[in-house]
Amino acid sequence: MTSLLSLTMFPLLMIIAGAGDALSMRIPNWLTLLIAGLFLPMALLTGMPWSMIGIHALVGICMFAAGFVLFALGLFGGGDAKLLAAAGLWLGWPDLVPFLVMTAFAGGLLALCVGAWSAVNVASEIKDGSIFRKLGTIKPNVPYGYAFAVGAILSFPQSWWMPAGAV
Repeated sequence: MTSLLSLTMFPLLMIIAGAGDALSMRIPNWLTLLIAGLFLPMALLTGMPWSMIGIHALVGICMFAAGFVLFALGLFGGGDAKLLAAAGLWLGWPDLVPFLVMTAFAGGLLALCVGAWSAVNVASEIKDGSIFRKLGTIKPNVPYGYAFAVGAILSFPQSWWMPAGAV
């Protein structure tokens, strides 16, 4: 039962966070806290060494700081910053780079899709002449939680959790 939980809990919660962000542009605090809070019990149940738990915690803290900077710059929402930290906590140092790379690709593709959708909406407003009033206010919102979920799921099979669940 423990191995099944260790293999499914994090990906499932990331899918819920990504889908919720895509649908409502919000990632609830309770969900991010649940993802982060379940790390330690699962790490202990699957036999993760304390030194590795410390490294994972340090990665989570660093990702929280990076997310806070991106939030302060207006590039991320607050929920995105917290979800980045929770995902960093679960994935740790060895899998951080693949997670960030895959998240960047997923986020880039998502941003292109959202931008294309916004362009289609703007094109329809050209016909009624209101486009020039709205050009300065166009800022498509990108639900990065979706990209975090994709990056986490794609990098999860190479993580510490897979060998632990396979035993």
